[in-house]
Parts: sequence; C-alpha cells; structure tokens
Amino acid sequence: MKIRTRYAPSPTGKMHVGNLRTALYAYLIAKHEGGDFILRIEDTDQERYVEGAVDIINHTMQETGLIPDESPDLGGPVGPYVQSERVKSGLYMKYAKQLIDKGEAYYCFCTPERLESLKQVVAGKEISVYDKHCLHLSKEEIEANLAAGKPYVIRQNNPTEGTTTFHDELYGDITVENKELDDMILIKSDGYPTYNFANVIDDHLMGITHVVRGNEYISSTPKYTRLYQAFGWEEPKYIHCPLIMGEDHKKLSKRHGATSYEDLVEQGLLPETIVNFIALLGWSPEGDREIFSLDELVKEFDYHRIGKSPAVFDYTKLHWMNGEYFKAMDPEKFYEKAEPWLKQAITKPEIDLKQLSEMVRTRAEVFPEIPDMIRFFETLPDYDTALFDNKKQKATKENSLQILEEMLPIFEKEEHFTNDALFADIAAYAEEKGFKNKTVIWVVRIAVSGQAVTPAGATQIMEILGRDESLARLRKAVAKLQA
Repeated sequence: MKIRTRYAPSPTGKMHVGNLRTALYAYLIAKHEGGDFILRIEDTDQERYVEGAVDIINHTMQETGLIPDESPDLGGPVGPYVQSERVKSGLYMKYAKQLIDKGEAYYCFCTPERLESLKQVVAGKEISVYDKHCLHLSKEEIEANLAAGKPYVIRQNNPTEGTTTFHDELYGDITVENKELDDMILIKSDGYPTYNFANVIDDHLMGITHVVRGNEYISSTPKYTRLYQAFGWEEPKYIHCPLIMGEDHKKLSKRHGATSYEDLVEQGLLPETIVNFIALLGWSPEGDREIFSLDELVKEFDYHRIGKSPAVFDYTKLHWMNGEYFKAMDPEKFYEKAEPWLKQAITKPEIDLKQLSEMVRTRAEVFPEIPDMIRFFETLPDYDTALFDNKKQKATKENSLQILEEMLPIFEKEEHFTNDALFADIAAYAEEKGFKNKTVIWVVRIAVSGQAVTPAGATQIMEILGRDESLARLRKAVAKLQA
C-alpha cells in the first residue's frame, strides 16, 4: 500500500517548532517511501481561529520545502482539504449518526450548569468526567428534545469495563483501562465536529496510512481506537514523537526564546537550518553527521530511529548550525540575504558591502550579529588604550606606540593599499625590528578597528577602509598612546 501521511494544523497563529517538526516528519516518512504528503486545515475550532493563519501555514511550508501533494490550494482526489468546508456537506454529522445507530454514540442535552456540577478535583487538578446521564434517555425523550430545538452535543459511548489496546510504532502496544476513557464530545452544539472526531473521519476517508503527532496525544489515542473499531475501519500506524523541551528541561515555551518558525527567521536563521535542526529534535541518523539538506533527510530518514526521550531545543547548537550553513552558502546568495543587515551599520558609499559580506559570511552565526561586527568600519569606536596590552600577542602600550610610529611612514609610502601589499609591509617591518608578525598585526588591528575582536585581519580591514581613513585612524591611535 502506498504510504500517505498528513499534516493537519489548526489555523490559530504562528507555526510552533513542535508543529513544524510534525509536518517535517510526516513529509519525510512519506517521501522516504515515495508516498504522498497531504496538507489538511483543521479549522473546526472557530473560537481559536486566527485570520491570516492559513497564509502563515502555506508560507512556512513553501519556505521550508515541505510541499504537499494534495492541499486546499492544490486540490486532490479526496478533497475538500479544509474541515469547515467538509462540515457544510454534513459529512461529520452523517458519521456521528451512524455511531448513534450502532449504540456507539448518543445525544447529550445536559445544560452547562449540570456539566459544571460534575467537575471534581483530582490530585489538585480540576477535571470533568461525564456520567452518561443522557445515554439513558428514551427514544421518545430524545425525539422530543430534538423537536423542541434543545441544544445538544453528540458524545462517544465508551465502555466502562475491560481494556483498549493500540499499537504505536515507537512505544509498542499500549493498553488502558476503559474506565479511564471519558465519553468525549464528537459533535459540538454548534454542529461542528471536535478535533478528535474529525481527524479520525478525515484520516480514514483520505487514506492516511501513518499518523505523526506529539506524544501528548497518546492519552487520546484509545478513544480514536474505539472509533475505528466502532466503524470497522483499519487503524493507521501511529508515530508519537517525543516532547520538545527547553534547556531547563521544561516544555518549550516563549519563556525559552523564539519558539515559532517566523520568530526564528526574524532572529536571522535560515529556513534550511531550521529544518535541519528540527529534524534532529528526536530523530538520530546513523553515524555522527549533523548537517543534512532536505533531500538528504528524505533519503536518510527512518522513523524507527525516532527516540522516546524528550528532545532539548539547544539555541547554542542552532546558532552554530546556522553558521555552518552561512559558510557553505553561495557568496551572492548570502549577500542578497545579508544586505539589509549590512546597510544597518554602513552608510558610507566608499565601503564595499560585498567585501564586508564575504568577510562576515564565515564568521557570523545569525544575521542580526552582522551590524555590530562591522559597525567600526563606519565609525571608529572610542576605545581604551588598555586594549593594546595583550600578553598572548606580546603587545604592550609601549611597544604599540613604537610600532605605530614606525609603521605609519611605511604605510604612507605604500602605493598599493591592498591586503597583500600591506601584509608584506608588516612582515618586512617585523623581521627587521625583531617583532613577531602577530604582535604588529594586533597593534595595527586595534588602531584601525578600536576593538579586540573583528571579522577580519588588520590589513584586510585597512584595504576596505582605504588609505585616507586607515592612516587617519593610525595617527589617532598614536595620539591616544602619547597622551
């Protein structure tokens, strides 16, 4: 049988990394076996619906390369692919009434006040367990209530004795006591199906063979199993993915930092990096390799290597990985993306932004770092002469003043103000005066940049600054050291 997976998000806002991982794993499972990947929009919870959220979902999937084979935009043989459109056809109500006829579901006319009275506190948490009150209504009572237009929901009729077992591809067989299964609502009072009911119906009708979701849904799965059994349908294979946690080992949330795809992109991370990083949040490839393109992930992905332990969202590793992608990027493509960040710091037309772009491409990890890395090209910061002192570089304020006073005339006479020519001047001077190259380079770099850490060496900085600006900064450093 051809593998068919789906990503079925609710349009409630930005795409959380957990949802993106679900989409990615579903995509990889399908494509690894040459199957189909379906996008279905589950918008039955109208109270949580956010305008524009569907556009966010589509945009995210396009940017990350998770292109569906069937979707609301593309269409397909088992559409419509938006649940609210499927509601209009009476699809879910038809199947709910089939369950009523089988005794597997029933009308519930309980008022909000009565339902409130059923709430109880267990282990410090308020829960509500329905007591099957309306299951015992006579056929005449039900018909009278319906004729009177009394509000109702349709509930699943779960057994209170025995057990229900389902199989998860990662966790194996899981068995629960039926007395733990609440009679969940299938059709709400507004006529819309609940998420739990609609996704079972749609997964079956769309021929979904593998269902990927977070392991927080494990507790709900027995209820899905009961529905499949009630209809006499074959269950899909379940793959419940591990929880994603922050570095404090608590469930990932906004307090940990950016947790949505959009937020991560705004923080200067590449879509390719995000996909690569999220793939490794729970899945382990063979060997130690960590950098994968989407095509490589498709080839390598074996869902049996998804772990059960929670995955930690390590922002430090994410930034490192993004830096590796920067290094591997085509320089022109990098410049195109980095240009807005370069222009935040540099306004002087004489400074070559493409040179700066190539300079930071191998050093930056995220785009927002770029302005602070290069701002000294625009304006020399007001630095302390203590920066010249560096034991490792064998530099002191005293020999720094000597070096700058003696190098200034050499640089002034240099006809070719290029990286190579300037470096040759430094090397010749260092050999003549008995200094280490690194000492002279350190002193000159502090003088022309005003900072201890720069994205390039002294002579490369001077080439970009140009003769006049470089010499002016060297003279200023001499004056600082003489003061």
